Amino acid sequence: MQRKLFFLPLLFIALTQAYAQSTLSVEYIMRDPKWMGTFPSSARWDDASKQIYFRYNVENDPADSLYKINLDNPKAITKVHWPEENSLRKNSASLNAAKTHRLFLEDQTIKIEDLAKGTETVVLEWFQNLSNPSFLADENLVSFTSDGNIFVVNRSTGNVNKVTRISNGSKPKSRERSSDKTEELGFLEKDNLNLLKVVNERKEAQKASRAYRESIADSGEEEFTYYTEGKNPINLTLSPDGNFATFSYYERPSSNKSTKVPDYVDASGYTTDLNARSKVGTEPTLVEVGIYDLTRDTVYFIETSDLPGIKDLPDYVKDYPEKTWEEKERDLVLSQLYFSPDGKNAVINIRSTDNKDRWIAQVDLKTGALKNLDRQRDEAWIAGPGIGWSFSGGTMGWLPDNKHIYFQSEESGYSHLYLLDVTSGKKTALTSGKYEVFDPFISKDQKSWYLTTSEVDPGERHFYKMPLMGGKMEKLTSMTGNNNVTLSPDEKKLAIIYSYSNKPEELYIQDNKVGATPTQLTFGQSEEFKSYNWRDPEIIHFTAEDGAKVPARLYAPDPAKKNGAAVIFVHGAGYLQNVHKWWSSYFREYMFHNLLTDLGYTVLDIDYRASSGYGRDWRTGIYRHMGGKDLSDQVDGAKYLVASQGVDADRIGIYGGSYGGFITLMALFTEPDVFKSGAALRSVTDWAHYNHGYTANILNTPEEDPIAYRRSGPIYFAEGLKGNLLMAHGMVDVNVHFQDVVRLSQRLIELGKDNWEMAIYPVEDHGFVEPSSWTDEYKRILKLFNTTLLQD
Repeated sequence: MQRKLFFLPLLFIALTQAYAQSTLSVEYIMRDPKWMGTFPSSARWDDASKQIYFRYNVENDPADSLYKINLDNPKAITKVHWPEENSLRKNSASLNAAKTHRLFLEDQTIKIEDLAKGTETVVLEWFQNLSNPSFLADENLVSFTSDGNIFVVNRSTGNVNKVTRISNGSKPKSRERSSDKTEELGFLEKDNLNLLKVVNERKEAQKASRAYRESIADSGEEEFTYYTEGKNPINLTLSPDGNFATFSYYERPSSNKSTKVPDYVDASGYTTDLNARSKVGTEPTLVEVGIYDLTRDTVYFIETSDLPGIKDLPDYVKDYPEKTWEEKERDLVLSQLYFSPDGKNAVINIRSTDNKDRWIAQVDLKTGALKNLDRQRDEAWIAGPGIGWSFSGGTMGWLPDNKHIYFQSEESGYSHLYLLDVTSGKKTALTSGKYEVFDPFISKDQKSWYLTTSEVDPGERHFYKMPLMGGKMEKLTSMTGNNNVTLSPDEKKLAIIYSYSNKPEELYIQDNKVGATPTQLTFGQSEEFKSYNWRDPEIIHFTAEDGAKVPARLYAPDPAKKNGAAVIFVHGAGYLQNVHKWWSSYFREYMFHNLLTDLGYTVLDIDYRASSGYGRDWRTGIYRHMGGKDLSDQVDGAKYLVASQGVDADRIGIYGGSYGGFITLMALFTEPDVFKSGAALRSVTDWAHYNHGYTANILNTPEEDPIAYRRSGPIYFAEGLKGNLLMAHGMVDVNVHFQDVVRLSQRLIELGKDNWEMAIYPVEDHGFVEPSSWTDEYKRILKLFNTTLLQD
């Protein structure tokens, strides 16, 4: 179904387009992105720090392939063939503490590689599948997992010891000795034994022999085995000292109902169902972490009931005075254990399933009891760079001294790196300020940190070096934009995938020194792409209604071409940053904004409340009200355009996809006097129908906090539509289901609205793939704006 609207004479469209022209067109920019050139990604080094591998596409393959540059001849880019690419898989295997040797698997064989010499030695040839070979603290010992148990091989002797005995079955009932049984004989057998002496003697001899064998079998203690009673333990790990093993149980409630997305264009010719996520409000997956004490042959589980605040209720309960809230221990998600290098201590990361608490606790390995080291409470939800989600602990580990742990926290309002002394409980912030830290790791000599931060500007990323225990950070990169650095194994070189606002990613190399000059290695832009003068949008800040300074990208047209109309773009994901100085993942939209600006439109791209890169308060600004501050930021952006950019208040449009589509709907339904037209792409229309992991953090659950859902759902405000609405959605979208716009369409029909239309894309998921779909969608968006915003 498609509803046709916006009827204007073709002559008017031609006249409006004649006012300003562009060398760009929707058909031109929405082609297969290969026309733009080829741009590197996923850089990594070889072990000798002589070659850089990266994804690239010089030969116009159907997808990016692996290429390499040898530093001895940096101008030559060579395609890597499968045997060499396959051999690189061992780069992710286990390294020893000094990072001089590496364990890796080839089929059912564990091998060790001397990284300096490049030689390989067989550690063990095993008779069945195995995984996770790891050095213990005594690096002569190597652990691995096979058949649901942990084994340890001694590299010197070759001896293999099975150190855990775990069975998925049930513990067998104790046996009753046959000699203890009273043997009941039938008439015929009794008569036969009485009559035939030899047969009777043989019968008694068999009984005596069986009793003797049983007495031998019972003379020693039965070997300990832990029976899981059908549960499936995963994440089986051995402590570095070899004294403890840990594992996890995950219990996924069977009551959770998944959803189905019909595929009407399946190759079979039949309509098929695609399996998709469940909806918000599902029961959480429960996690138990077990400890297997190998010295005492016993298994016990981590006990969480003494965690501080485990029964705390959220603040929003005050909005429901009529409801009785039960104080009880909240459900928790437990990470794996993080063992100290010597294996004598361990910590664990624990999160409440309502995501309002995160505890970092020390584990008593002999009892499973916890000692809380750090509790982070957020009445909105715990998140931020390096803090992790769900089952991940994010940035977390131990220093070599077996005394300090490190982690990231938003305690200051921004995600920073911390140390905590487990012996004294003292916590130290290694970084501080109104910026965020990304991907910290410890140097090979274990004396320094390497980390990326936004200290220079929220719209830039730079790579730094800092002393292990804290101190002055040395800024190693200098190019304005995004510097995505991969450090060479010898830590002498930086491979940098760099981009700027109007320049896609290219690969650079630089010495690991402050002030060193980077050298560009790839030049991937096509001549066709370079022929257009792509804009470097100005980053501005306007004042929101609550006084906040809102960052935005401004595309200002040539004054001679300005048509008085404006378009506001709303990025997706909610928690995402698009106002920055590097090449955007929204590159199609970026090119479309250049086209709009050529045609005389003023374009504004806003990092509204909930966007990433600006700290905790910005991130959580939408808590319990999506379509609140995130929408008012768009309204204030429109006011800025009118006040300072000469935009006509009656000629402002808005568009975006996913979360941006949601905001577009809220804008047209609740702020119809501000936005004349909008294109809502792959939009959430009712948050009660979205997934649990994302939505429950922001709005809690529909059952517990219906107020939050009622004021955040566009479908509840559809009667407010006055302007012109285009909805576009892929029919096989397994993220935001097509059902969302179907339900909203029915609501608009029932409300008698006739100023809307819907474009459907039968073969597209949430992220469109086909150039024809992109072209069709953006031709409709451009037509919407041209026909409704340029009319006097």
